[in-house]
Parts: sequence; structure tokens; C-alpha cells
Amino acid sequence: MKILSYILSPIFILVFFLSLLIFHPLQWLGLKLFGYKGHQFVVDYMNWFLSKTLLILGVVVKVDNQHKLPEDCSLIFVSNHQSMFDISPISWAFRKHQPKFVSKKELGKGIPSISFNLKHGGAALIDRKDSKQAISALMEFAKRIKNNKWGAVIFPEGTRSRDGKPKKFAINGLKVITKFNKEGYIVPITINNSWKIFKYGKFPLGLGSPITFTVHQPLKINSLPFNELLEKTESVIKDHIK
Repeated sequence: MKILSYILSPIFILVFFLSLLIFHPLQWLGLKLFGYKGHQFVVDYMNWFLSKTLLILGVVVKVDNQHKLPEDCSLIFVSNHQSMFDISPISWAFRKHQPKFVSKKELGKGIPSISFNLKHGGAALIDRKDSKQAISALMEFAKRIKNNKWGAVIFPEGTRSRDGKPKKFAINGLKVITKFNKEGYIVPITINNSWKIFKYGKFPLGLGSPITFTVHQPLKINSLPFNELLEKTESVIKDHIK
């Protein structure tokens, strides 16, 4: 398998980054010609395409959602974080709710398609070294989510797990977002196996491990005190990590 991965990995990397280069000007055109809706349309199908590129590695993505997600309100998707390949499947699967990500500010420049989307698509770009800026950006983000009834995506671990083992959830980001969206819902999601794409390191890439996204029962934000809400969310996510 590792020998095969040396053959398939360069093909995947080439297709993946060519896709980012192609969708970058398409995003710009969508935004300039048709505004937010045009940009979002391009972003949705970019994420579909990026998810499908994983098939080159023999990686199938499955989203298991047994719940009807609330509509006409803000949803806060809360998940563990295992790799960069967590992003596109979440974006595509929940495109109806227009999910926006909390991301570190470094990703807001220099990366074709990704940086453009983060800067123009409604994401929160935070400086981890500047708590004042981070809180301010999160507050503005939380208000955008509420006013537009969008979805927000946050990975409370703060960074990716390199071996799939969950890290302790940080509270600040989620606390700020829920404070301004008390009528909304938290949607816990458990991700399994996306870390295995990098099980050999950065190269070659791992093959054939299906990535699963398990959606859990939505939790009404104002139904519990924040600490209980966080504990319940963290518990159900981590209990389903395999």
C-alpha cells in the first residue's frame, strides 16, 4: 500500500492544487458578477469537487446524519479536528446552512481559493497571539451568524489531532459564539479517520481509510447553562471517536 501511495500521492496533490487554482478566479467572478450568492454557489461546488478528489487516494467520505437539523436559525457545528480534509465535506454536506469557519488569520492570505473564501465568505479570522483581536473577531462573527441565520463551524481543540486522539476542548471561542446565538443550536459532529491520510507524515499520503462524519442530536443553546452544554457536546463527540 505504501508503494502504491508513492504513485497516487503526487497525482492527488497535483489535482487538488490545480482545483484550488481553477476555483480561485471562479470565486472572484461569482462575487463580482452575482454578489454573495454567486460566490457561495462556486464555493459549494468547489468543496464538492475537493471532497471527490480524495477518491484518487481510495478514500471515501461518508456523512451519517440521522437527525433533522433545525432551519431558520443559526447552527453551531462543533467537531473534533483531524486534518485539513475535514473542511470540504462539512462545507458540502451542510451547504444548506451556509457554514462559516473559525480559522487562524494566517490562512487568510497566500492560499489560492481558500484564502479568498475565508476573507470574502464570512469566516472569522483570529490571531491566536492576540486575545483582544480574537475575541473582537469572534464577536463580529457571532453577530453575522445570528443576523444571517448561517451555520458556524468551530473546532474547539484549536489544532488538528495528528493521531486521531482528541485534545481538550477550549471554551472561549464557543462561549462567545453561543452568547450571541442563544436561540440557535449546537450540532455536535464526530470525525473519524481523516488523520490517517497523514499517517506516514506529509508524504506519501495514506490510502483507503474511509472518513466518516457522524452527526449527533442538536442541542438547543439556551436549554442548558454553558458549562453543561460544553460538557455534553464534548462528551458525545469524543465518545464516538474510534
